Amino acid sequence: MATVKPFTALLPDSGRASDICELPYDVMSIAEARQMAEGRPDSFLHVSRPEIDLPKGIAPTDPSVYAKARDNLDRLIAGGALRRDERAHYYLYRQIMGGHSQLGLVAVASCAEYDDNTIRRHEFTRPEKEDDRVAHLEALDAQTGPVFLTYSADAELDALFDRIAGGESDHDFTAPDGVQHTSWTVASEEDTQFIASRFDSIPSLYIADGHHRSAAASRVAKRRAGSGTSGLFLTVLFPHDQMQILAYNRVVRDLNDQSSDEFLAALGQAFDIEESGSATPGGKHEICLYLEDLWRTLRPKPSAIDPDDPIKQLDVSILQDQALAPLLGIDECRNGKL
Repeated sequence: MATVKPFTALLPDSGRASDICELPYDVMSIAEARQMAEGRPDSFLHVSRPEIDLPKGIAPTDPSVYAKARDNLDRLIAGGALRRDERAHYYLYRQIMGGHSQLGLVAVASCAEYDDNTIRRHEFTRPEKEDDRVAHLEALDAQTGPVFLTYSADAELDALFDRIAGGESDHDFTAPDGVQHTSWTVASEEDTQFIASRFDSIPSLYIADGHHRSAAASRVAKRRAGSGTSGLFLTVLFPHDQMQILAYNRVVRDLNDQSSDEFLAALGQAFDIEESGSATPGGKHEICLYLEDLWRTLRPKPSAIDPDDPIKQLDVSILQDQALAPLLGIDECRNGKL
């Protein structure tokens, strides 16, 4: 059973969504954030990256950074850029990027179900990033970025979402990166009850992105003993068959005191290496490596694949176990400096 509830959201004022909405906080440098928010007082970067409004060089985890985030959020609310919805709703959210479209639900999920693994995780968190999200959440007393969840596609939910999305939207704009964002409020109480009941029959949800945000929400819920809405966290849920999985590449700063030739020779113990010129794997058990201005494709040898452990058979595990750890000394990716 998955608990997915409506909530009372802070919403962009009519016609101002494109002035407010921004990329996630962790996909840009502070210099890029300053440039993106320049001359745009309503940009949500003033909340998600508040150090842009403080002297250069300040540590992103300085207490004044979180205080500034709260000040800026209060300013957006007081100035009318953000307004609180009249009551709890579900919301639909569609993204269109190139030829790909995905339509999902904005709601709140249960921290208790995160803790008991009804909401499934697939990666560890980095302690310093988790601590940062806890401090940000505590300072703002608000959740400012959704956790991206997925679930097994449900034909009845798909049909309902398509019907609602056929009506007039609340907000619709195309961001500078070319992604179109559209949202709708689920206004009908009958539709609201139907959504809740359908998710009640879905056994598990899966975190696609937002492990640090969900872990932070769980920690804050424990601190506050689940009081108020602290036992819930902000999510956007997309059905699995609309998901588009993008690359999450590793950038390694050095070769652990090896020359390029020595590193490639060591890799050759576990991988067949081809100078392919390709930057994108062509299929399972292919890993692309860019080194010395050349793209190579690595294919693990049978001895590098554990036939008895499905986790160890994942390409990300093979990369870690056969290259990052033994050859580069990166034993723990969440703490290692890649």
